[in-house]
Amino acid sequence: MLASPFYLHTWKKFVDEGVLDSNRINERISESWHRCKQANVNPHMNKGQKILSSDIFQDQKKKSEIFLDIAIPQLQNMRKTIDELQMMALLIDPDGYVLSLSGNQQTLKRAKHINFIEGVKWTEAAVGTNAIGTALQIEEAIMISGTEHYSVASHSWSCAAAPIHNDDGKLIGILDFSCPIEFSHPYMLGMVTSIAHAIERECSIRVHQNELHLIHRFLDVIDSDEQVVICNHRDVIVSASKKVRERVSNWSRMKLEDLMQHGLKPKLEVPVYSNDRMIGKCIYVQENKQGNLFSASPFINGITFPGVIGTSNAFQHTLEEIKLVSPTDASVYVCGETGVGKEYVARAIHENSPRKNGPFIAVNCGSLPKELMESELFGYAEGAFTGARRQGYKGKFEQADGGTIFLDEIGEVPPEMQVALLRVLQERTVTPIGSSKEVPVNIRIITATHKDLLRLVEEGKFRQDLYYRLHVYPLYVPSLIERKEDIPYFIQDFCERKNWNVVFPKSICNQFSQHTWPGNIRELLNVLERIYILSQGREICEKQISFLLQTMMGNQHQLALQTENKTEHTLNFREKIQRDSMIEALEKTNGNVSLAAKLLDVPRSTFYKRMQKYKL
Repeated sequence: MLASPFYLHTWKKFVDEGVLDSNRINERISESWHRCKQANVNPHMNKGQKILSSDIFQDQKKKSEIFLDIAIPQLQNMRKTIDELQMMALLIDPDGYVLSLSGNQQTLKRAKHINFIEGVKWTEAAVGTNAIGTALQIEEAIMISGTEHYSVASHSWSCAAAPIHNDDGKLIGILDFSCPIEFSHPYMLGMVTSIAHAIERECSIRVHQNELHLIHRFLDVIDSDEQVVICNHRDVIVSASKKVRERVSNWSRMKLEDLMQHGLKPKLEVPVYSNDRMIGKCIYVQENKQGNLFSASPFINGITFPGVIGTSNAFQHTLEEIKLVSPTDASVYVCGETGVGKEYVARAIHENSPRKNGPFIAVNCGSLPKELMESELFGYAEGAFTGARRQGYKGKFEQADGGTIFLDEIGEVPPEMQVALLRVLQERTVTPIGSSKEVPVNIRIITATHKDLLRLVEEGKFRQDLYYRLHVYPLYVPSLIERKEDIPYFIQDFCERKNWNVVFPKSICNQFSQHTWPGNIRELLNVLERIYILSQGREICEKQISFLLQTMMGNQHQLALQTENKTEHTLNFREKIQRDSMIEALEKTNGNVSLAAKLLDVPRSTFYKRMQKYKL
C-alpha cells in the first residue's frame, strides 16, 4: 500500500519528471502508470469527468441486463458484511461505466465528492490507474491503494476489482469493492475474487439451464424431418435435427453464421423468451442455392436487423438498401408512413456500420417543444439560463459523438433550427447555449419523417439546402399493406414475447391480411395487445376473435366518425380548441400520451381525463 511519504514522493517524481524506480513498485502498477503518462491522463484530476446522462445510462444498463440480474443478488447476500466493513460494491460494464453501486451510506456519500457514482466512466483513460480500469486493461484481479492510484481523485481510497467472464471467456463486467483508505483490508482482494467466481458460476448455470429449456422445448421439432437448429442467445448452436447433423458433422457449439458456409441459410426464426428476455431461437434452415443474394436472414454476410424480418420482397429490398448504405458514413433519409418501424431501420443501419460500438441517440423532433429544441439538441453551458442544470447539459449531438444520431419527424423542425442544423452538418461542430466554445462532433446523421419533405421544400417550410444535405441516401420503408405476407411473423413474435400459447385459425389470419392497417405495424401490435388482454383467464373461440377484429378494425372508421360528429355537436368553442390541440399533440408524438401531455404542459392524469371526455 502506497500511503507513506516515501511512496507519495515516488508518485510525485514520476508525475513531474517521468522517473520511476520499477524495483520499488508493483509491476502492474508501474505498467499502468506508464500507460496513463502516454495517454496524457491528468494526474491532478480530483473527480470523475465522464458521466452518462440518465437516458444513455439506462441504455448502457440494458446491454448488461443478464450480468446485473445475476450479480446484484450475490451482492445483496453480502450486504451486511459490506456495510460493516465501510465498503461499497460496484458493478462495471466492459466499457468501464459504473452500472450499480451499493454499500455503506457514509462511504457512498464520500464517493460522491469525487463523482464515483453510477454512470461515471472509471477506466484508466478516464481517471488513471485504479482497480476497475486496470482490471479492465489486464483482465486480472488487482488491488490498488492510496498513491498507487495515478490521479489524486483516488489517493484516499483503497479498491479491489476482479473481471467476470462468460462461458466463452468473453469479459462481461467487473466487480469492485472500494472503501476509504483508513478502512482498507488486506483480504479485500480475496473477497472480490471469490464473489466474482461465484457470479461466473451462476452465469454458467443460467446459460446451461436456458439451453436445456431450449432443447426440451423443441424436442419434437428436432425429431422431425425438417432442417432445424436451436441456438442460444449468443447464436451458438446447442441442438440440431438429424438432417443438419448428417450434413454438418461439427455442428455442436458452432456459431450460426458459420453454418452458412455449409450451403444453408435461415428460412424461419422462432425466438424464445423467458421473463421478457430472449434466451435463444429455433431456426428452420434451407438450401442456399443463391448464396450471393441477401436473404430474409439477419445473419447473412453479418447483417443484423433488430426487429421482425419476414419474407416479403418489399422488405427484402429495404434490407438490401440497409446492407449497401451501412458501411458508409452517408446521411440517410428514411421515409415511410407512421408506424412502419423507421427507428428499427435507423438502428439497423447503425448496428451494421463501423460505428456500431458508439452510441445510437434517437430524437423525436415532433415531440420536442420548439422553445426547448435548441438546448435539447445542442446542450447548454453552466448558468446559461434560469433553471439550467448547475453543471450544464450535453445536447443530443454531443451524446451521439462517435456514433449515430437519428432525428425522427425532421419535418417538424422550425425554420430557425433548420439553420442551426445546416451549420452542424457543414462544420461538424456544435455550440452549446451560453458558450462561445465550438465542440467538434463525429457523428452520422439519419433522419426520418412520414411527411412529404420535398413538398415542404416547395411550400417554403423546409430549407432546400438542408433537404439536399439530409437526402444523400433516401431509404423507403414499406407499409404493412405492402408486406402482408409478414403479418404472421409479427403475430408469432408478439406471442413469443408474451409467452402466449395461442393459435390463430387461418380464417382469422385472412382477416388480418385483408385489413388496410392505416397505422401499420404499430396498429397491428395494438390490436394484438387488446386481444391478448381480453383473452386472459378465458378461452376465446374463433367467432369471438372474429367479432373483436370486426369491432376493432372493420367498424373502426364508422365508429370514429359517429363519435366525432356526436362530440362536435356537444362541445363549446373553448372545448373544441382544447380537443383539437390534444389531437394535434397526439399526432406529433405518435400517440404517446406522456409526451403529448408534456407538449401541452398539462398533468398526464388531466390529459387522460380529457381524452375520456372527448372520446379520443
